[in-house]
Amino acid sequence: MRWELSDEQELFVTSLREWLAERADPAAVRSWLDAGDLSSFDRLFVGEGWAGVGFDEELGGQGGGLLEIALTARELGRAAAPSAGWQQAAIIVPALVDEPALARKASESGEVTALAIRADRIPAAQPGVENRAGRLRGQIPAVLGAARARQFLVPVVAEGSAALWLADGADPGVRIHPRSLLDRSRDVADVHLDDVAARRIELDATATLSEIATRAAVVVAADALGAAERMLHLAVEYSKQRQQFGRPIGSFQAVKHAAAQMLVTTESSLSIVCYAAQSVQEGLAERATHAAVAKAQVTAAAAELADSALTLHGAIGYTWEHDLHLFYKRAKLDRVLFGTPAAWNERIAGALPLLPVTA
Repeated sequence: MRWELSDEQELFVTSLREWLAERADPAAVRSWLDAGDLSSFDRLFVGEGWAGVGFDEELGGQGGGLLEIALTARELGRAAAPSAGWQQAAIIVPALVDEPALARKASESGEVTALAIRADRIPAAQPGVENRAGRLRGQIPAVLGAARARQFLVPVVAEGSAALWLADGADPGVRIHPRSLLDRSRDVADVHLDDVAARRIELDATATLSEIATRAAVVVAADALGAAERMLHLAVEYSKQRQQFGRPIGSFQAVKHAAAQMLVTTESSLSIVCYAAQSVQEGLAERATHAAVAKAQVTAAAAELADSALTLHGAIGYTWEHDLHLFYKRAKLDRVLFGTPAAWNERIAGALPLLPVTA
């Protein structure tokens, strides 16, 4: 099955891709990364209205749903644009249904509320933070986009049940320690909470975190798809230019086969991502499984495609000057961001019914 976008969605994708080509081309992205400045793109993205696409209007957005968010993530991955803050805003929506002011701040001013969990784990309540009469103590390592977060949504496990607590990032008890990533287009930091005042969010924490995990799976899979598409484009263009034995290497059968397999990967991944996004958007009963399939299959395939693209580029693909490394590292981080394919495959296996063998 090949997913077909509507005319309106095609127009949105084209417009965003053109805007990114103008405002976030590889030269601009390199300049932000080299300066360690991930907020300049955030300001551009929010200031020109793109950050609100896919978010409900009552939350300060421009309408649409998770499919539009997935299409946005695809284009951000395709540009290797700094997007940790936007990714946090995109996944945390289920926790902010009764906090519209916080959701509006993310769309209108880029003030992000970050989910305080390890960025390499499937979103869920994790040990490490304790609550004492509404004051939080503990440490959460490697939180996505923590350095620029204004609020933290902290899952806390107590007496076998989970709860969600909202903490102000400006509290003097909050300390942030950035960590380095090979993919510099996203950032993580350790969050230390030392007697930080917090307010409980009155939601079913387990169900809310499950919905957040489902959204995270789709958003990261879409980002990996965009990076894969860009690497396919780079590999094909290079194979037309690189000469060997007096011929472009793209004329060799082995190179054609590799490029064809990369194309199959991107085309199938597009359908998987869009189907999962639409399933979640419509609230289908199996939406969590569909999202898990997207995260497991698309991010794993994109990471493998990255290796193929690097091989087709030969020695130049390993150089800092070539753009390929931007997308290579992007795909490799997406593979583990919010859970590895193996972890998501375990979820898929757990959701499948065990049918008795019939004679």
